[in-house]
Amino acid sequence: MSQSQQTQNLTLVQAVRDGLYTEMQADDRVVVMGEDVGKNGGVFRATEGLWEEFGDDRVIDTPLAESGIAGTAIGMAAMGMRPVAEMQFSGFMYPAFDQIVSHAARLRTRSRGRYTCPLVVRAPYGGGIRAPEHHSESKEAFYAHEAGLKVVIPSTPHDTKGLLISAIRDPDPVIFLEPKLIYRAFRGDVPEDDYEVPIGEAAVRREGTDISVYTYGAMTRPTLEAAENLEEEGIDAEVVDLRTVSPMDKETIVESFKKTGRAAVVHEAPKTGGLGAEITTTIQEEALLHQEAPVERIAGYDVPYPLYALEDYYLPSVARVEEGIRNAVEF
Repeated sequence: MSQSQQTQNLTLVQAVRDGLYTEMQADDRVVVMGEDVGKNGGVFRATEGLWEEFGDDRVIDTPLAESGIAGTAIGMAAMGMRPVAEMQFSGFMYPAFDQIVSHAARLRTRSRGRYTCPLVVRAPYGGGIRAPEHHSESKEAFYAHEAGLKVVIPSTPHDTKGLLISAIRDPDPVIFLEPKLIYRAFRGDVPEDDYEVPIGEAAVRREGTDISVYTYGAMTRPTLEAAENLEEEGIDAEVVDLRTVSPMDKETIVESFKKTGRAAVVHEAPKTGGLGAEITTTIQEEALLHQEAPVERIAGYDVPYPLYALEDYYLPSVARVEEGIRNAVEF
């Protein structure tokens, strides 16, 4: 990271744009492509102004064909470019799933290291904005299950820029999921210069001694709020923001749990098969003798993502997080 201390006060979506701009200025191999990313600046304005700055050759409006976007980007990456492909919503990625898991994730092993795939697939992700079907799903477990892919989910503007820069510079494909619920929910200080936040390292957002609460993305804020509220009840919760769900920072997960002996996991994805199960198993395998209570999972429900008003019941709320933490502490 540069020694300059100059910062900007940005929203998370502005940090995305700043990360893209920074890398496009620094490396002419970096191109941005996707539906409406050019003149329109993207549906959430994450690419606003990039087309005017870098032109048609580096900010490419594509047809509405996710498989084509991903396949083209994979070919560009294999030939030495650094494409950043935007999927307009993460729920639209299913047509591109075959390209991502059958080709992007396997190119290095298939070619015995002759080719790599330095590709970033960006997508607005998660619920809470009253969107229609396929706009609000949280399917990060699909991609975390696939060897050869890295999966990043930031929760702050600072981490968003640093993680995006790291993802663009990474020699292998990265799925970069941006929690759209917090795109403009708050601002944070973001260095003007380029810097990297390492992929695969969690951040302890709040120190505590009674219970470890693991979360990521948009659920970090309600988790921190619940932890602050419970302090009044004498519960001292440690909050760990994973930031990267693949590779998962198991060392930080286990280290925190050994200190507290109790755990809860918060994510908005469905409970069954969600990453909360992987975290729970990691604790069982690595720190069983420190465990004092069952691990609580506070998650979305095993139903299709609901529309409109029912979102408030589906997403883990501050109250639900507080209840889960209490259950683990009082066991």
